Amino acid sequence: MFTRHYPHWPPGVPKSLSVPRTSLYYNLEVSARRYPDKAALVYYGTGITYAELLCSAEALAGFLQQACGVRRGDRVLLYAQNSPQFVIGYYAILRADAVVVPVNPMNKRDELAYYISDSDARVIVGTQDLYSELEPHLGKGLAHCVLGTYSDYLRQATDLNVPDSVRAPRIAAANWNDALAAGHAPAPHAASPDDIAVLPYTSGTTGHPKGAMLSHSNLLATSTGACTWFESSSESVVLGVLPLFHLTGMQANMNAPIQVGATSVLMTRWDRDVAAELIQRCRVTGVTGITTMIVDFLANPNLQKYDLSSLVRIGGGGAAMPEAVAAKLQERIGLPFIEGYGLTETSAPSHANPPHRPKRQCAGIPYFDTDSRVIDPVSLEELGPNEVGEIITHGPQVFQGYWKQPKATADAFIEHDGKKFFRTGDLGYYDEEGYFFITDRLKRMINASGFKVWPAEVESMLYAHPDIQEACIIGSRDAHRGETVKAVVVLKAASRGRVHEDDVISWAREHMAAFKVPRLVEFVEQLPKTATGKVFWRKLQEEENRRCDVG
Repeated sequence: MFTRHYPHWPPGVPKSLSVPRTSLYYNLEVSARRYPDKAALVYYGTGITYAELLCSAEALAGFLQQACGVRRGDRVLLYAQNSPQFVIGYYAILRADAVVVPVNPMNKRDELAYYISDSDARVIVGTQDLYSELEPHLGKGLAHCVLGTYSDYLRQATDLNVPDSVRAPRIAAANWNDALAAGHAPAPHAASPDDIAVLPYTSGTTGHPKGAMLSHSNLLATSTGACTWFESSSESVVLGVLPLFHLTGMQANMNAPIQVGATSVLMTRWDRDVAAELIQRCRVTGVTGITTMIVDFLANPNLQKYDLSSLVRIGGGGAAMPEAVAAKLQERIGLPFIEGYGLTETSAPSHANPPHRPKRQCAGIPYFDTDSRVIDPVSLEELGPNEVGEIITHGPQVFQGYWKQPKATADAFIEHDGKKFFRTGDLGYYDEEGYFFITDRLKRMINASGFKVWPAEVESMLYAHPDIQEACIIGSRDAHRGETVKAVVVLKAASRGRVHEDDVISWAREHMAAFKVPRLVEFVEQLPKTATGKVFWRKLQEEENRRCDVG
C-alpha cells in the first residue's frame, strides 16, 4: 500500500472509509425524509425541494417500468443539459433498478446512434432542445421517449440571464408532465450495491467509445469520500455548473450534495455574470469547475461588485490550473484552487489535494483506501519518487470493466504487488511527500478546455466527408483552450482546389459535438506512414509541437 502521503492527510479526516452497502438512490430517499422542505435544487431562482425531487423520481420510475417496460439492469439513455430533468431522470432510472447511460448533450444524431446500439437501450429520457437529434431514432432503436421542457421548472420570475433554450415553451412532443401525472407506482427497489448503476462512455484509441461499468458501490466510494474530504454538510450549497453527464459534475454537483442533504444551484449554460450572481444570492459555499471557467470568471471586469464571501472552496480538475491563474484566484478571492485527478473509470477522483495543504499544478494524493503506484510502462517495474512512468490505481472506486468488451477490460488491468490495478494510461510521478503530478499521456488524447477529444473517433467521422481521402487528427496548443483540435487532411483528387478549410469545419459542425470539431485544418498531399502502412500520427504531432514552440 502506498502510504508516503499519509503525513499530509487532512487533519481529523479518516484515512479509510466504509462505503455504504446501499444503492445510490437510497441517498435521495434518506435526504428527502430528513429534509423534505429543504431545497435540493435551485434552478435560476426556482427551488425544488427534496420532497418534490423524491416524489418526481418515484413517479417517473413507475412510468419507466409500467409504461416503457424498463426492467432491472436495462440501460436507459439520459440526454439532457444540467437541469431538474437531468437530476430527476437520473434518480428515476436508478429507482427503476435500471442503468443510467449519460450522453453528452453536445453529441449529434449520428453519434447518438452508437450509444443506442452499443448499450442496447430502448428508452431515452431527454429534453426538447435535443429532440431534433433523438427523434430520428424513435421507432428505429428507441421504443420509448420521455421528453421534458426546461421552462416547466422556471416557476419564479427571475431577472437572471436565462438561456433561450431554458425559456423555450413546451413543444407538442414533450410528455414529461404526463409521465409524472400518470400515477404509476414503481415496484419495490431491488438494486444491490454491486449492480451497475451508470454506464458512461469514454473513448480510446480505437475510435469507438467504450461504456465504463460503474456500480452503485463505485459511485458511493467517491461521493462519500467527497463529502468527508471537504467536510460537507446539509448546509453546504454548491454551484452546479460542470456538466452532470460528466463524472466530475455528476459526483461533485449532484450525488455528493444529495447524499448529505445539501443544495445544488444548477446552471444549464456557463455565464460568468450569472455564476457570480448565483453565488451571491444563494450563498454558495463550493464551486467545482474547469480551468477555462475559472479563467473566464476571474477575467470579469465586474467581479468586484459581487459578494463572494460565502465561498469556502474552489476546486476542479480536467486540466492543470496554470500557476498565474491560481495566484490570481488566491489574490482576488482569497482561496486556493484545490485540484484533483480522476478518470471515468475511477468514478471521478482517485487523487485530491488536501484542502489544508494543496500544491499547484498537482493531481493531489491518493484518495480514501486508494493505492496508486508508478510503473515503467514497458518493463512494468515499479518506480520511485520523481521517476516518470504510468500511473496505476487500485481502490473501491475503480470500475468493473468495459461494457461488452472483455479484451479491452483485460488490457486495462494489471496484477501488481498482489493486487489488481487499473492502468490509467497517464504518465506522471510522485514527489518525496507522496503528491502525484501528471506529465503526459500514453493514450492519444486531446484535452480541449477540459473536454477529452479522441483523434481516432474524429478521424472516423471525417472519413464520411465526401471530399476527404485521408485525415489525421492532432492537438495544437491554444492559449485559451489549452489544446485545440487540428485536422491534417488529404483531399480526393477531384476536390483539390475546390474545398477549403472552412468547408471542412462547417461540415464537422453538422456531424459532431462542438468540442470535437477541428478548429484548424491543414491540407497536405499525403500523410506520413509507418513501415506497416499506418498513418504516422506521432510524427505529425511532433511537427506541430515544434511549430508551436517556434511560433
